[in-house]
Amino acid sequence: MSIRTLLQVIESMPTSDGAGVKLRRSLGSQRGLYADPFLMLDEFYSDNPADYLAGFPSHPHRGFETITIMRQGVVDHSDSLGASARFGAGDVQWLTAGRGIVHAEMFPLLNPDGPNTAEVIQIWLNLPAKKKMADPKFTMFWEPQVPRAEFVSRTGRTEVTCIAGALNGQDGRKVPPPPPPDSWAADPKSDMAVWAVKMAPNATWTLPAASGRHTRRQLFFYSGSAVSVGAFRVESGSAVELDCSAPLALVNGSLESDFLLLQGRPLDEPVVQHGPFVMNTLDEIRDAYADYRSTGFGTWPWPAPDPNHGPSRGAICDVRSAARIAGTVTCCEPTQPVRIERHRLETPMP
Repeated sequence: MSIRTLLQVIESMPTSDGAGVKLRRSLGSQRGLYADPFLMLDEFYSDNPADYLAGFPSHPHRGFETITIMRQGVVDHSDSLGASARFGAGDVQWLTAGRGIVHAEMFPLLNPDGPNTAEVIQIWLNLPAKKKMADPKFTMFWEPQVPRAEFVSRTGRTEVTCIAGALNGQDGRKVPPPPPPDSWAADPKSDMAVWAVKMAPNATWTLPAASGRHTRRQLFFYSGSAVSVGAFRVESGSAVELDCSAPLALVNGSLESDFLLLQGRPLDEPVVQHGPFVMNTLDEIRDAYADYRSTGFGTWPWPAPDPNHGPSRGAICDVRSAARIAGTVTCCEPTQPVRIERHRLETPMP
């Protein structure tokens, strides 16, 4: 077994983003620290609302996708497409920014007399050059739609939640919902996998080999004590890049452990990121800023830059069609479309 490190074994770095949300960043923590096709990986866990309550008021994106995995707590999503959602533990949101979208992600407090723990993982996934100007798209994978594969060894149980990429479990093949059509994950050549792995104390599980010859695979270890990866011991809070050309045994330590596996064939295209925009050339970044300043990527149909969708947990509401797609919806009604003041983007263009 061989192990390759991702610019050596990396540890997540504390930072803040949005309106002051405290988080830890693995990918994207230093300039050029990507794992093509993945651009950024953020995660936070806190039971102190002061760490996250300010949230991420309305802000723009272009040229990539976000995948938001909810583990605890609730997020209120609103966007310039007119879509809104309140989603919580076990739900996954997949947002294709494409040619441009503005969205807000806020964290309401729903337990006035109890804990308000929030635990969130967000991935930035690059779009291929030919798809960077695709139409923006908002997609929800509700918890019952997201399959889980189970593996039971002599020493314990492993559960793998399949967000992207199918997996053969002991209880059958698990196939997640299809990714958005313009995503790199929608191309069979991408060999994409996004798996959340939970291992019981002392459990063992063998990662299957990837199918692609040039596929890259990273394992992010964000909760637990230690795990043996082949012949190597890896501590919690680390990330390693693995040789995925052959099966690889994981042996968990004495605590329950949580991992995120990211796998995909690299796009092998230039990456130019500036603030909330990810393109292939600096001229395209300049165009993104100019387009945002002149058009705002559409109108903002919500009464505030930080909408809160009410006191109870709801699901999804698309105001373009007023369709209630899943669950009991409690969402704030949009105002007439209005143009909100453009954000003063923090970093000046070069």
